[in-house]
Amino acid sequence: MLDRLAPAVFVLLWSTGWVSAGLAAHHSDPFTFLALRYGLSIVAFAGFCVLTGAAWPRNWQLIWRAIYSGIFLHGLYLAGLWWAIAQGVPAGLSGIIAALQPLLTAVAATWLLGERMSGLQRIGLMLGFSGIAIAISPKLLAIDPANLTQTALPLAVNLMGMVSVTYGTIYQKKHLQQGDIRAIATLQYAGAVLVTAPLALLFEDLHFDGSHEAILTLLWSIFGLSMGAVGLLLYLIRRGQVSKAASLIYLVPPMVALQAAIAFGEPLTLPMIVGTAIVVVGVYLTNRKQKAEPLPAD
Repeated sequence: MLDRLAPAVFVLLWSTGWVSAGLAAHHSDPFTFLALRYGLSIVAFAGFCVLTGAAWPRNWQLIWRAIYSGIFLHGLYLAGLWWAIAQGVPAGLSGIIAALQPLLTAVAATWLLGERMSGLQRIGLMLGFSGIAIAISPKLLAIDPANLTQTALPLAVNLMGMVSVTYGTIYQKKHLQQGDIRAIATLQYAGAVLVTAPLALLFEDLHFDGSHEAILTLLWSIFGLSMGAVGLLLYLIRRGQVSKAASLIYLVPPMVALQAAIAFGEPLTLPMIVGTAIVVVGVYLTNRKQKAEPLPAD
């Protein structure tokens, strides 16, 4: 039952991250918010591990690998993404960069992990990216070319963040298939704090206004995103192909648009509707089970 529900729940939870980021931006500096979120996530996950009897790794190599993966999977990824958007990278263009992750992950998984993809899976990945491009095309066309040149560095940082989470995903699949996933997730947030806390101390005033909205957003970021969505992502990576798990990211931007339409009254455009339909087909093809050549056991 969990295998069937996990992908849909993951997409629903993960998509709320963009709404949370928008709300948090009004109440906190980005690195400061992320450092608080990751630090409190360590406490929450550690408590969860104690209550559920999770087995902590006794191998120092496994401990280091978990911390190291968290540096890329959480720390550098969101730090780069949040900083780039704060510096003026258009949301539509950032969405295109985010949609590159499944393609980057699929290519890297083929080279580094030896994962084999069928022709339909390759078509599904390309359809997913095409659907995202169609869905956000109105936003891309609205970008002023004169302002685009001023965002070269933020764009590069945004892209590096996407490369970081891709590398973290591959590393997770290659080196962290053993060990209790609850304890590993806790250690990964320690790695994320190692990135965001110094950035907050060096470049920000540590602003967090402590309002009810800020606290509620922080709590949701900890329990809904850090524990819920990320926990499901790690579960999906361990249970199946990395490229399949990453392809679910394609469904996130359409879900964000739907949530924005419900919560803020933003219109659903025809390109968004058409693009969403193409994305759904692409994700279905990418995640479709292969009868002829079952995946080898890990």
